[in-house]
Amino acid sequence: MSSTNIVATPESLLRQEVLDLKAYPVPNSAGMVKLDAMENPYLLPQSLREEIARLVADAAINRYPDADAQQLKASIRAVIGLPQSLDILLGNGSDEIIQLLALAVAKPDATLLSVEPSFVMYRMIATFTGMQYVGVPLTEDFALNLPAVLAAMQHHRPALVFLSYPNNPTGNLFDAEVIAQIIEAAPGLVIVDEAYYAFANASLIPMLTCYPNLLVMRTFSKLGMAGLRLGFLVGSKAWIAQLEKLRLPYNVSVLTQLVAEKLLRHHDVLLLQSEQIKQDRVWLYERLVGVADVRPYVSNANFILFRVMHADKIFNELKKRGVLIKNLNKAHPLLVDCLRVTVGTPLENEQFIQALQESIHQFN
Repeated sequence: MSSTNIVATPESLLRQEVLDLKAYPVPNSAGMVKLDAMENPYLLPQSLREEIARLVADAAINRYPDADAQQLKASIRAVIGLPQSLDILLGNGSDEIIQLLALAVAKPDATLLSVEPSFVMYRMIATFTGMQYVGVPLTEDFALNLPAVLAAMQHHRPALVFLSYPNNPTGNLFDAEVIAQIIEAAPGLVIVDEAYYAFANASLIPMLTCYPNLLVMRTFSKLGMAGLRLGFLVGSKAWIAQLEKLRLPYNVSVLTQLVAEKLLRHHDVLLLQSEQIKQDRVWLYERLVGVADVRPYVSNANFILFRVMHADKIFNELKKRGVLIKNLNKAHPLLVDCLRVTVGTPLENEQFIQALQESIHQFN
């Protein structure tokens, strides 16, 4: 080998901000009561599973999927009652849509702004795409700090503003009127992320026709399709037409299109499950209120954030007892001593509460 040949290494080729990143952690949950990822814990009815099995058996997986997924889009449009003046872009989960949006506006020195604590992928994807990131802290009770957001937008002129509605990991719904003021003042696009819409009884989709710089993003993952990886973005035809240019061909698979379309024809089944999860959430919140040294926060999502002394130790004690939740203690200064639990089945919720009480008892 010539001495002039330089062997490429990650350190020599990759951007420093990529080298500095840590990959999104997905812990091993084998054999655990899995309450860390905001999944719907309920299986589909047996008859519907059998219908899906027959559908999948006949699927033409030797062929590329419909690149535009027209039938699936029509089903989504019908389910959410979307007017014809608005359009839909589909993604492989909502993460792909966040990345697509960032790629679309990532001019030199472009900024993505969000609030904190919120969904960590906003910051990570800003880094992936070479954008500047600005995180505006929420208030101590996890509300939007409107003066701080307006000041940050005035200073940084963000191309994108992401707001989760309800917010992850705090579970609360931001004030819709405050969001409207942010949209009106934003110099770029505002994307409202409604990943947990099924548990919130609130949506900003009706505001789309009022604000041309507003887009609303959803995923079906929390509704019961996490394994399918299907998200969508709704907005004006002008915006969606431009963003479609960045969507990779065939990004929604044959199987995802077939199964999701089938499930949307049985949307009532999924909605019944989400109603059950909301009832389970009430039970779980009330039980957490009754656990000594635990402070739960009211949630409009399918998870509950709670604060407890010795959070790291409690998290590890729960794992020892076969229960996996999310440790947020070091994720943000506002989340000191915070853990987050997904609402599971009644049995899973009982197992979690028992394990939590035992774990807390270890340190009292």
